[in-house]
Amino acid sequence: MSLSLLTIDLQGGTAPLSIAPADWPYLEMLTRFALALALGLLVGLERERRKKEAGLRTFGFIALMSAVGASLGDTYAYIFLCLTGLLTIFLNLQDLRTHASTELTTSTAMLLTCISGILCGKGHTLTPAAIMVSTTALLAWKDSLQGFSIGLTEGEVRSALLLAILGIVIYPALPAGSIGPLGLIEPRAAWATVILIAAIGFVNYVLWKAYGTRGVAIAGFLGGLVNSSVTVNELVARVNNAQRHTIAAAYQGILLATSAMIARNAVILLLLAPAVAISAIGSIVLMLASSTGLALLRDKPNPATAAAEPLAAGADLELPFSLWSALKYGLIFLILHIVGVLTQQYFGNVGFYVTSVIGGAVSSASAVAAAGSLAANGKIGFDTAATGAVLASIASVAINLPFIFRAKNRIFVGRLVVAMTLIGLFGAAGMLTEEPVTTFLLKNFPGLLNIQMAP
Repeated sequence: MSLSLLTIDLQGGTAPLSIAPADWPYLEMLTRFALALALGLLVGLERERRKKEAGLRTFGFIALMSAVGASLGDTYAYIFLCLTGLLTIFLNLQDLRTHASTELTTSTAMLLTCISGILCGKGHTLTPAAIMVSTTALLAWKDSLQGFSIGLTEGEVRSALLLAILGIVIYPALPAGSIGPLGLIEPRAAWATVILIAAIGFVNYVLWKAYGTRGVAIAGFLGGLVNSSVTVNELVARVNNAQRHTIAAAYQGILLATSAMIARNAVILLLLAPAVAISAIGSIVLMLASSTGLALLRDKPNPATAAAEPLAAGADLELPFSLWSALKYGLIFLILHIVGVLTQQYFGNVGFYVTSVIGGAVSSASAVAAAGSLAANGKIGFDTAATGAVLASIASVAINLPFIFRAKNRIFVGRLVVAMTLIGLFGAAGMLTEEPVTTFLLKNFPGLLNIQMAP
């Protein structure tokens, strides 16, 4: 049996208010209401701890009321949403009288709780849960978020906005596919690489600001994600006339910077061309294992002394993103992409390998991205691209040797030369596994190597 329809007068007329049948599915409705109540209590608990006027019970009632309203029909959901809005107005008027301030954050949380309750009443689960958990996190992290925002410089904010513009505004406007003579230029592929490399640098910048003063090892690793050569140069500058623990810390930091460079290149390759990353897995694993193992097994720095030392006196990390860095990465990528295709066509794989080595010495990230992009577009084979990416990484390791030779400590220089040589040899040895790995995958998992990043 169903309940009869109710009517209300709206501008001289009548409008039906439908009420759901009385035979609601008991367990289903109970689950919806329980979820709404739990989510409301979650936010209310945080507000209660901060001693706000609207706390645990208020938010629980709002969420439960909204879920019931949504179950009765859309009209009731709108009515309860309006009632919640009136409640927020009353709350702010009360605070203005007593505290001469407003509770805009709590009011917004109340409206979000009402909307989430409506979604629960409609049968949604993950969406309202995600909304309320995120809301609670924003409320609970008030102090941390305020401190972070206050600590941002104008240049950092501009860098973040520029990165968003390049990714959201400019990228969709670029033409898809190849353009220009011989179809050598792919604007979207080049710009996607710029955004990818810049995003890695941006995340690293945030981590650097948070942890950069906690030790040379962390600073070396984070610095290697952006530019291993700059990081090595900074660490070598600390070695001359330094104490033993500083030399050990610099040694470890340089090797961890190398590990970070290899890991970054592997991530770029995995995102642009997973098949190439799989083909190069032997070299990647061996180089990572050797660089990280040598860093961890050799004379660890004293945490009590290293933790208090920054990377280098007066050394600051560049802004996370700038127009110049975008143009630089994009230009290097385009040059390597075009030269790689031409040398491969006219000089075979050897020409492409030479281009990869030269590109790796300039920017291993751009060289690896170019190799992955060429393979993803079918212009070179997976094995060829994997070899080129590994050669670019080895070249990036080798280009740091002149910086290392600047140190006056012969033992320090000798150990690092041996370590860098071993890393390069392990990478070269891993290239011997590329063809067998690719053949095995093609034979046993024919669809695996066809996975590519969407344009």
